[in-house]
Amino acid sequence: MTRPATLPPPRPTRTLHPRPVPSAAPPWEPPPARTDTLGNGLRVVHLHRPGQRVIALELLLDAPREAEPRELEGIATLTARALGHGPRARDTRDFTTAIETCGATLQAQATPDGIRLAVQVPVSGLDRLLDLLTETLRSPAFTPHDVARLVRQRLDEIAHEQASPPRLAALTLHTRLYDDGQRAARPAKGSAETVVRIDSAAVRAFHDTHARPATATAVLVGDFTGVALPRLLESTLGRWVRPAAAPSRPPAPVLAASPGTVLVHRPGAVQTHLLIGRAGPGRHSLRWPAQAIALQCLGGPLTSRLDRTLREEKGYTYGISAFAAPVRTGAHVSVTGSVETRVTADAVAEIMAAIGSAAPGLTASEHHTALRTLKGITPMQYLTSAATARVLADVEAERLPAAYLSTLHRRLDAVTTDEATRELRAALPLDELVVVAVGDADAVEAGLRGLGPLTVLG
Repeated sequence: MTRPATLPPPRPTRTLHPRPVPSAAPPWEPPPARTDTLGNGLRVVHLHRPGQRVIALELLLDAPREAEPRELEGIATLTARALGHGPRARDTRDFTTAIETCGATLQAQATPDGIRLAVQVPVSGLDRLLDLLTETLRSPAFTPHDVARLVRQRLDEIAHEQASPPRLAALTLHTRLYDDGQRAARPAKGSAETVVRIDSAAVRAFHDTHARPATATAVLVGDFTGVALPRLLESTLGRWVRPAAAPSRPPAPVLAASPGTVLVHRPGAVQTHLLIGRAGPGRHSLRWPAQAIALQCLGGPLTSRLDRTLREEKGYTYGISAFAAPVRTGAHVSVTGSVETRVTADAVAEIMAAIGSAAPGLTASEHHTALRTLKGITPMQYLTSAATARVLADVEAERLPAAYLSTLHRRLDAVTTDEATRELRAALPLDELVVVAVGDADAVEAGLRGLGPLTVLG
C-alpha cells in the first residue's frame, strides 16, 4: 500500500510594519533667568523651576588664580576650603552640624576664574542656610589650627598627584603651552614650595582683598513658590558689606612656541596616558560652535573617528576623546585617553593620522550625528536645580554675554559641514600640538623617537 506524499508545512507569513521614525525635536531654548542687584552690590541670578524643592546656590567670588601672589600659589584653594569651616563666632563642628540641620550640603573650590561655594538645601532650610553663609562671608574663622591642617592635607595631595598620570600629563602640557611667567604654566593648586608658606594671616588677607559683594555673583535655582526671595536675600546676603572694588581682568595668555612630544617616565606602567593639545579659542569666540561640532566628530561619541579607529578597529584603548575645556581667556583643546604600553607609538601615529584626515573633509553624516548629540545634551543640563545652577554659574564665571545660552542652538544649526571641517584643521594643527605621554620610558621611548623629536622627563 502506497503512503500519500507528505506535504511540507505551510510557510508562516509575517506582516512587517514600517519602523517608526521619530519626529524632529522641537526648537529648544533654556528657561530665562532673572538678574537683580542687592543693595551691597551683589549680583544675583535666579531661576524659578517649579517642582524642584531642593534649592541650588552657587556663589562666585572674583578671586582668580592670576591674583595669587607668586610665592603663595595655592592660596585660593586653601581660602576656599577654609571658608567651608564657617564663621569666627562658631566652632567648626557646630557650623557643620548647623549646615546638616538645614538638610544642606556645602562645597567650596577654587577654579581658574575664582572661588566657588556650591550649596544644595531644601527650600524649608533656605533662610537658615543663607544666614550661615552670610556669617561666614562677613567674618570667616580662618583659625591658625584649621589653616595649618589644610596646608598639611594639601601637601599630602601633592604627593599623590605626582603618581596620577592624568595630573602629570595636564601639568606637563600646560608647562609646554604657556610662557614661564604665566600662572597657567604652574600647578593649579600650588606647589609644595608655595603651599608650605601659607598661614592663616595670608588666607585672611587674600579673602579680604578679593571676597567683595560688588564683584561677586550668586546663582540660585529651584522652586521659590511662597518664598519672598528679594526680601530674603537682602536680609541675609545683603548684610555682607565690604568696600567696592573693580572686577578682575584676566591677562591675555602668553603662549610658548614649544610643540613636540614629551615622555614622562613611570617605571613599570602597563598603560600610557596620552594628552595631546594646544591653547585655542573659547566660548567668547565666534568659532566656538564650529569647533564644538568638529571636535565631536573627531572624538565625541562611540561613532567618532578616534573611537572608531583606536577602540573598535585597533583595540588600543577603552575610549578616547577630543574636547575643548573653556576658560575666560580661551580654551584648552585636547585629545586624551590611555592605551596599552606596547602600542603607544602606534596609537600616537593613529591619532595624528585621524587629526590629519580632516583634509578630505567631514561627511554630512558625521556632522549630523555631532549636531544631534550636542543639541541633545543641552536640555539634560537643566534636569536638576544643581546642574542648572552650575551651567548658569559657568556662564557668569566666564563673563559670557547674557544671550549666550539662548542662542547656542541656533548658532550650532548655522554651522555648515565645510565650516566644521575648516575648524577641525584650525583647532588641532599638527605642527602646533604638544604630545604628552606618561608611561614606561624603557618600553615606549624607542617607538616615540621614531615619530619625531622627543623630550624625556623623569
